[in-house]
Amino acid sequence: MSVLTKEEQELICRKHEQTLKLRNEYLKQSSNPFRHATGEGGTVFDAGLARFQAMRVSNYEHFKPTGRSFRSGLFAVVLPIVVYAWALKSERDSREQKYRTGQVAYKDRQFKFI
Repeated sequence: MSVLTKEEQELICRKHEQTLKLRNEYLKQSSNPFRHATGEGGTVFDAGLARFQAMRVSNYEHFKPTGRSFRSGLFAVVLPIVVYAWALKSERDSREQKYRTGQVAYKDRQFKFI
């Protein structure tokens, strides 16, 4: 059982009041029968959503390369490709070596016409 401090209770109350205020404003705008006269169309304009979309569009303009972003790109993109290519090459080379030295009979090969 956790006991909230006075500051935490006030923060929760302020957030709740803000939520109620935004909800009431949305309901007021969405149920306005004269909304078509404003020329906004069928949706209610959301300033927060507009800011979020603008931030997403301009994300690359404000991107600053750091060591952490370099490492994440390296480990997420480059390293898996290199490891997979190395594993594929070593497996194919070992199989080709077995074919060339006669350790695998022609009838037992996976791809006979290559």
